[in-house]
This record gives sequence, structure tokens and C-alpha cells, in this order.
Amino acid sequence: MINTTSYTSESLIIKGGCKLKGKVRISGSKNASLPIIMSTLLTNKPCHIEDVPDLLDVKNSVELLRLLGAEVIQSSTSLAVDASKVNSFIAPDHLVRRMRASVLAMGPLLARFKKAVVAMPGGCSIGIRAIDQHLKVFEKAGAHIKVQHGYIHLELKDIKPVEYTFEVVTVTGTENALMFLSMCEKRSILRNIAIEPEVMDLIEVLRKMGANIQVEGRTAIIRGSSELGGFTHRVIPDRIEAGTFLVAGFMTKGDIELENVRVDHLGSVIEKLKEAGACIEVCGTDRIRVYSKGNSIRPLSISTLEYPGFPTDMQAQFMSMCCLADGWSDITENIFENRFQHVAELKRMGADIHVKGRTAFVRGVEKLTGAEVFSTDLRASASLVLAGLVAEGETIVRDIYHLDRGYERLDEKLRNLGAVVERQTSYE
Repeated sequence: MINTTSYTSESLIIKGGCKLKGKVRISGSKNASLPIIMSTLLTNKPCHIEDVPDLLDVKNSVELLRLLGAEVIQSSTSLAVDASKVNSFIAPDHLVRRMRASVLAMGPLLARFKKAVVAMPGGCSIGIRAIDQHLKVFEKAGAHIKVQHGYIHLELKDIKPVEYTFEVVTVTGTENALMFLSMCEKRSILRNIAIEPEVMDLIEVLRKMGANIQVEGRTAIIRGSSELGGFTHRVIPDRIEAGTFLVAGFMTKGDIELENVRVDHLGSVIEKLKEAGACIEVCGTDRIRVYSKGNSIRPLSISTLEYPGFPTDMQAQFMSMCCLADGWSDITENIFENRFQHVAELKRMGADIHVKGRTAFVRGVEKLTGAEVFSTDLRASASLVLAGLVAEGETIVRDIYHLDRGYERLDEKLRNLGAVVERQTSYE
């Protein structure tokens, strides 16, 4: 029998050499939106989320909520969620494999319904991101856990208060634990929590729902409620999208102004850009301008760390910039063990990069040249787009599925700034 199934893939075709100029509005944060969307499972009251980016990961989250029985009304920039009629507790494999954040349904489902069945997570191929820290919190609270046929089965009679110190700083582990414990009326304490802006945005939502959460340093004290309410909340701007556009403006020797940003979330990125020679002007609390005086890019030494350190999600974009720096840069990845997959693709464009262990040594070259390159994960895709913007000739970035998971209309925003970027769909 002949297989007539067709597959579609999308690519970006980029003509390099254009200086980006103009204004660009930064979308709501992907990494803040996803846990907030899952938090709606904690209540039978209506929830309204504003400035939600139109992204593949958001669509997958909405699909999961609907599959569980929630009613979701989606507009271009907002979500209205009513989870009062949830009648399933299973996050299926085909969704969890698409998007690791699906595991964030585990805490809310277990807290509210005392049971959850969630497939083992998938997502970007950037390393082993175990969920043992999530499970240890649930287990301490009295959950019975077993793994069968690729699914995690959790059951619980009553939520016991928890005092737990995370063995490693984990963003999704912190978020899952916070949502889960927000339905425990007795005091719980979590230590060594993640304090990323996205985590703090979720905490703000949980407070609106009725949980009492105090944060001191990396310690959270939680007194929850067995009956959480609904909320209305505007998602914080995406600091990684903002950082990506800041790098793009400087790399292309352009002049762009970002609107709808949280400057206080961009500290380490701004400092490294200034160190590289970028001119940065802060225009109030929600706008920032970046431009270049035409000088050479200065080499950098970068080491990724948990917030407020340099974000791992900006490592690949800065590597693209360092490919054109005047000298040697070194970039050490401390968060994920497999996040240099973009190196091979950048080398196809003429980059001079050598990896030793967790450190990439980048010698700046005079120019990059256009090539056909392939996306491997979300931020790697962004780094290849940035390289294409400054490369000589035409660059084709294939398989941009991951890019669409995390950047809202990136090609359209770049075109509005003067870039020559075209999206192409192919059928195989």
C-alpha cells in the first residue's frame, strides 16, 4: 500500500545585511503564561488571563485544558477559563511529548481532585530535566506515586503540610509545588526555590486566588485554601523575547526601541550587552532602546546561572553575537548539559567555535555567510535567525517548529523593523 500521508514543515528565508530600525512591542511571557494557565485547574471559578502570547505552547496548553473538560474561550490576546466541569485527570502522552510544561497540570489536578495521571515529559532536546523534585514534594504531602507504561499515576487522600528543600533550583518544580500547596490550609515551607520573574508572576496569581504566600530570599511560606477563587491577571512581558530583540538590534548595527518590557527583569542581559559595546537607553519602566555606534563587538565571558544570573535561555543568542566579536569569547552553560546543539549549525555559517565540556570558546570572525541550517530547540532557533540577519547572502532556517513554540510572530516583527524575512511552507 502506498503511504499518501503528507507532512508540512516551515522555514524562514532570511537575507542578511539589513540594520533593524523602529519600534517593536514585546509579547506576554510564554514561560509565565503556561503555569498560570495550568493554575486555573485549581478552582471552579472563572479565570481571565490577559496578554497571553499566541504561541504553539499556549495552544497545546489550551488543548490540554479542553481535553480535561475545562471550557476555554480564546481571543488574540486573552484566555477565559472555566474549569468547573473538569472530568478527566489524565494528561496524555501526545500532548506532554509536545510540551514539557504539561507536567504543570500534575500539581493542580492532584491538589483539587486528589488524583492525576501524567505522561512522562518531553519538549526541547536540551538535556535531561528530571521531575524527581516535583514528585518528592507530592510524596511528602502524602501522595502515592507509581509509574506504569510511561505514565505517572498519583493519588492522595488529604494534603499534608510540607517542609522541603529542593536539591537543585528548579523552575517547574517550584511552580508545581506552589500550585499544589496552595490548596493546603496548614503552613508549608519550600526552600531553595526558583525566583525567576515567571515564578513570581505565578505567585501573584495564587495570591489573587486566595493563597497566602510569603517569599524571603529563596524560601517560600505557603498557607493555602481548600476553596481557591478565580482571578484576572495580566501576564508579565517576555524577558527572553526582549533580550533576543536587544541582541538583534545591536548585532545588526541598528537602532530599535522595545515597548512593553520589564527593565528590572533584564539586568544581566543589559549588563552583558553594554560590556559588548551596545548603547542602551532605559526609557521609563516599560521601554528600552538599543543601538550601535558602529564599533566592533567586544568579546565576552558568560556563565549561565539561575535568576538573577545570566539566563540560559539567552545563551544561544549571545553566542551568535560573539561569533562576530573582536577576539575570543567563552560561554559556559551551567543549567542544561546539552544546550550547545546550535554550535554545529553556526559553524556551517562560518563561525569558529570549539566546545570543551560545558564551555564553548568562540573566536570572532570577520563575517558569517548564509547557509541552510536546522533548528534543534527553541533558543537555538532564535540564534540561527540572528546569525542569518547579519550573514552575507541568504540563510534558510529549517524546521522552525520550536521557534513558533516561544516567539509570537517573530518573522512579522522582524519585517516591521526592516529585516528581509520570508516564511515558507513545504510539503513532503
